[in-house]
Formats: sequence, structure tokens, C-alpha cells
Amino acid sequence: MGMKEKLHQIKLKYQGKKMAPAFNALHTFLYTPNETTHSGGHIRGADDLKRTMNTVILALVPCLLFGMFNAGYQHYSAINGFPESFSLFDHFLTWDNFWVGVTTVLPLVVVSYGIGLGIEFLFAVIKGHEVEEGYLVTGMLVPLIVPVDTPLWMLAIAVAFGVVIGKEVFGGTGMNILNPALTIRAFLFFAYPTWMSGDKVWVHEAVERAGTADAISGETVLGSLAAGSDYSYSLADMFYGFIPGSVGETSTLLILLGGLFLIFSKIASWRIMVSAVVGALAMGLIFNGIVDAGWLPEYSKFYTLMSFPYWQHLLVGGLAFGIVFMATDPVTGSQTNKGKWYYGFFIGFLSVMIRVFNPGYPEGVFLAILLMNVFAPTIDHYVVRGNIKKRLKRFKTATIYPKSSDEVDSLKTETA
Repeated sequence: MGMKEKLHQIKLKYQGKKMAPAFNALHTFLYTPNETTHSGGHIRGADDLKRTMNTVILALVPCLLFGMFNAGYQHYSAINGFPESFSLFDHFLTWDNFWVGVTTVLPLVVVSYGIGLGIEFLFAVIKGHEVEEGYLVTGMLVPLIVPVDTPLWMLAIAVAFGVVIGKEVFGGTGMNILNPALTIRAFLFFAYPTWMSGDKVWVHEAVERAGTADAISGETVLGSLAAGSDYSYSLADMFYGFIPGSVGETSTLLILLGGLFLIFSKIASWRIMVSAVVGALAMGLIFNGIVDAGWLPEYSKFYTLMSFPYWQHLLVGGLAFGIVFMATDPVTGSQTNKGKWYYGFFIGFLSVMIRVFNPGYPEGVFLAILLMNVFAPTIDHYVVRGNIKKRLKRFKTATIYPKSSDEVDSLKTETA
């Protein structure tokens, strides 16, 4: 008897018990449910919720691995200085760098999944329904959007808040109006702002060394621009991801490849991605135009961010990551094709606007997505209303041609 058969027998034995939902979740996570349909015609598909979530996780794994190496690279570069002639295998893909990532990033992943799935199981047992796989992606997203040295207890509190308040109170997976991962990130920022911003939180041990002779700094590109200072990173560094930042948000290249993978697998909406990029570029062009026209003096606190080349906004911060992996959330995003264009455009537009006008929080993509999560149902409502009005207008002006002489007589009778 194989493992699957043994698990199925245990499932039947404890069917209807209090802990049955928790066991069923483990069973179906490992194997396809041993059930068949009993009536009607059904089409068997492979794209169930679990496989959809696993596909997104596959797209996130390269960002996770890169973030682990980058955690060590930024740590040792802040201590010893950045290498003059950079070599990928000699300076980045090293065991020392990876070990720093293992000891700092993996605990974030473990806490995220442990607390989040634990709450999911608890609510499933209390309510007596099956455990939903919606947190599989959220559990991976959360460690990738926080600083590398985020205290584990702090992350645990934020995850508990995000899962309970951001999802379970609305009814669970598929019923929430806000992205749970962004709810967790917003909670962390507003509850513990000193751990989510500044020039110390993005590099391992920078907070611990602050105020000592061995102090190091890890200012991000956006942080430097918000402070009105210059940055020392090249375009290649920003594109490939060799810069400080949240764990999984730095490599635009890997985010781009992940986005193409999600589009190819038809998991994410390309309309939202494209429109969000257009919105970000449009806002960046407006700011660049204001600076080029001389309407903003150089001593203004907004000058450095407004003069930042419009297309480079996509290479720094969490804009690209948010557009690809969070704005495309099928639950909290717009559902209509036309609505997705508006939804994505305003996410990109507002992201760059918040970056410039709120120097205290230069990364605005998460706030922009949360705001548009709230307005997504309204956008869809007006899109549907508009389509109904167009169809009614066409119907009123339509000409009905009868197909036979009997229909001609019938129409004459009805209109007489």
C-alpha cells in the first residue's frame, strides 16, 4: 500500500472530525484528491488553485535566491567596499554571501509561512471548511518585500494582522478586498516605521553597528534621491539588482523574466502590467517636463526625485515587483478587460507621484496598489454600466429582419 492510499484511509477514518480540514489540507497538498464526480458532465482541468499558486511561487523563486546572495553581497561590500572590477562568480555568487542569506532570509520565510498557515488552519478547523491555498503565494511574497533584518517577532505580528484583518474577516481566500501581503507591509510601515525606512535597515547588521566605530550604511537609490544626495550605482547595477533594497525587489531582470513567465502561463494579466508601466512612465515624463521647463528651482526638496529620468523609476525600488506580482492579483484587482487598463495605469501613475511628493516614504507602489484595490470594484461597475448602455443603444437602433413569411405576419400582428 502506497503513501497516497494510507493517507486516504486515514482521511476516511477521521472524516467529519474536528481536525479533518487540517488533515485534508496536508493530504491534498501532497496528492490529488482521491475523489470522482458523481453526476453530470465535467471537464478535468489541471489549473486548480493549488497549481496556480505553485506557478506564481516558481516565478518568485529566482527573486528569492538572488535576494539571498544579494543580502551577503551588500553586507560585505558595505564593510569592505565595493569591488572595483566586479566579477559575478568571485564577488556575488559566493558561499559567504549565500550563507548570510540563509541565516537572514530563510527565517523570514519560515515565520511567514508558519504564522500565516497556522492561522489559516485554525480558521478552517473553527469554521469547518477546507483549508484554502491562497496563502501559499502571500507567504512567499511577504519575506521578499521587507528589509533583510526585520525582527522575526515583528514580522509574526504583522502576518497575523494581515491574515486575520486583511483576509479572514472578509471570508477567506477570494473574498478579501485588499492584497494580504500589502496589508502586512502597510502594517509594518505604519506600526514600525524606523524598521521599514532609512539608510540602515536595507543592509545586514547595519542597525546593530549604528553609532559604533564599525558603522555601515546601506542607503537605497530612492532614499538618496529623497535626501537630495547623489547615488553611486550604475544603470547595470540597478537593472541586474546589485543594489540595497528589500529582499526580492532589487533585480529588475529577474522580475521581468518572472512577469513573462506568468503571462505565458496565463496566470497574470498583461493588460495590468503594460498599463501600469505606461502610467509610471507618464507620471515620470510629467515631472521631468516640469524640471526641464524651469518651473521648479533646484533648491526644492522635490527637485532630485522629479529630475530623475522617467524610465529609471522602473529600475529602482519595488515598482517593478509590485506591478508584476501584486497588482496582478486576480482577487483584489479589476476583473473586466477594460477596467484592467484603468486599474493598472493609475497604479503606475500614483506610485511615481507618491515617491516624489512623500519623501518620508519614497516607495509608493504598495500604497498605490492598496488604494486601487479599494477602487477596483468601482472601476468594474462603471465599465459594466457603460457596456450595458452601449448595448441598449445599439438595440434601440437595430433593425430586425424576419427570416420567413410567418415571422413577417407575426411582426405585423405584434406592431399593429
